[in-house]
Amino acid sequence: MIHITLPDGSQREFPAPVTVAEVAASIGAGLAKAALAGKVDGKVVDTTYTIKDDARLAIITARDPEGLDVIRHSAAHLLAYAVKELYPEAQVTIGPVIENGFYYDFAYKRPFTPEDLAAIEKRMAELAAKDEPVTRRVLPRDEAIRHFKELGEHYKAEIIGSIPPGEDVSLYAEGRFEDLCRGPHVPSTGKLKFFKLMKVAGAYWRGDHRNEMLQRVYGTAWATKEELQQYLTMLEEAEKRDHRRLGRELDLFHIDDHAPGVVFWHPRGWAIWQAVEQYMRQVYKDSGYQEVKGPQLLDKSLWEKTGHWDKYRENMFTTESEKREYALKPMNCPGHVLIFKQGVKSYRDLPLRYGEFGQCHRNEPSGGLHGIMRVRGFTQDDGHIFCTEAHILPECVDFTNVLHRVYKDFGFTEIIYKVATRPDARIGSDEQWDQAEQALMESLRQSGCEFSISPGDGAFYGPKIEYTLKDAIGRQWQVGTMQVDFNLSTRLDAEYVGEDGARHRPVILHRAIVGSMERFIGILIEQHSGALPAWLAPVQVIVLNITDGQADYARSVAEMLRNQGLRVETDLRNEKITYKIREHSLQKPPYLLVVGDKEKAAGAVAVRARGNKDLGVMSLQAFSEQLAQDISSKR
Repeated sequence: MIHITLPDGSQREFPAPVTVAEVAASIGAGLAKAALAGKVDGKVVDTTYTIKDDARLAIITARDPEGLDVIRHSAAHLLAYAVKELYPEAQVTIGPVIENGFYYDFAYKRPFTPEDLAAIEKRMAELAAKDEPVTRRVLPRDEAIRHFKELGEHYKAEIIGSIPPGEDVSLYAEGRFEDLCRGPHVPSTGKLKFFKLMKVAGAYWRGDHRNEMLQRVYGTAWATKEELQQYLTMLEEAEKRDHRRLGRELDLFHIDDHAPGVVFWHPRGWAIWQAVEQYMRQVYKDSGYQEVKGPQLLDKSLWEKTGHWDKYRENMFTTESEKREYALKPMNCPGHVLIFKQGVKSYRDLPLRYGEFGQCHRNEPSGGLHGIMRVRGFTQDDGHIFCTEAHILPECVDFTNVLHRVYKDFGFTEIIYKVATRPDARIGSDEQWDQAEQALMESLRQSGCEFSISPGDGAFYGPKIEYTLKDAIGRQWQVGTMQVDFNLSTRLDAEYVGEDGARHRPVILHRAIVGSMERFIGILIEQHSGALPAWLAPVQVIVLNITDGQADYARSVAEMLRNQGLRVETDLRNEKITYKIREHSLQKPPYLLVVGDKEKAAGAVAVRARGNKDLGVMSLQAFSEQLAQDISSKR
């Protein structure tokens, strides 16, 4: 007898080997119809997979995260099937699942057009409606190479050729289309109902710029029509909030080919930067950090000691002077350790907290650059805490509480917490890892945070907490981090004198709240659709006159507000006031102040708030108090 244990702990017995589909059918017709795959002893498999020994089994449906991956993986094959139906000369290459969807790369004689995408999507729907079964077979490697060469699929043959000789490969077929794949896949094409093709982009074969350029067709697929529509609506909203478009429209920054991957900040964009940096600088002071500044250019020998020269060199910008090799720092950590090492440190000095707005450079591939979200030159909100193992818990509790306040002030109220635990390849004793992992988890519990575990996703030098923000339209941004490091102080020979008079290695806590300043400002712009709250707005007030007769009064109003530390502009052009209001409203300032003869005579201002809200006439003092309240409350 074969015993199958289900997720609820119940068991089913079968007299002979049984497929996942047969187990689902034994449970109920509804589950059999909904089954997309199975998870046998933790491994996701097709519903045709035969279970030959006692096992644990979960039936995967569209409600499960694994089910959505199976849908998207199968949708990629359906895309390739449709392309081959419509354009037989096209060659298929690879088609993986990605976040929120899938893509497939094709080699074809001409670029796909928007009309082609519409035709391909229509054909996908027709093929799905045929509900053709998806079947799997296994071929020896060399036979599979011959098979795809005979089909004219030379890219597939090349992929299989990279597999060691003597191995078998699996193929999946649906209708007249067969593809190389590990699987698993949905039982039939009829399970694929809610998908949409999004765009075409260029992609080098195997990601190597020396290879030929292919066409990458992106798509998305979901379990329900409602989820698909919600995603498409979110994309529409994301397009409106795109920081690159808003950066141009609001005159905040630009990216230039003269310095790819580095940001040119305009006055208004730099005003946002300064508001964020000065706020974070005060957070440093209030949290007991000492601000430091390390050099950007450091000798190769330091990066060899840290391990970056061997493992990260291709992502580092290097240079040479007087027969010495240097690298622009990709992170601030080694510099902080060198500062810590100056002078003898005692256990009484710990925990010692260093913070830096450190400019870093990483040689990111040009294809991965994205506005100010992913750049080659960036400034890191970086901090390192040198401490003992006993300090890990209280330092993490304090950090999480600070982080809560910071994110709330920036307008984020939903935070996702994840603890990444020890990987198989790691340094440090099990006792150290036990203490560090428990300290991170307990710190979140003490801060009232629910969290999930990412087993094995910690760094080789220690576990970490990842803090992820959920923005106004539901997107997630991993921003903050707290990492425990048992390694760097040993590599760079950092030590302190303990209470016992002996030398000890400090534990180093790597922590960031906003991370890359560039990326965080991009997130802020998209979170607020460019309409930043008053304390962050690059221009907080614009003063408009109705006629030349109020120009001097408008200047005096602006000057008075500037003297209060506010960011103020004036528009004294000889234009209709309705035109000026409309034009400046597009720039999304928190307030427009209109002054005419009545306001001038009364020493007052007519106040219009963002969103075309008419707040009426008020004294300049009353307006100043209201704006001060907006700024102090961070609303």
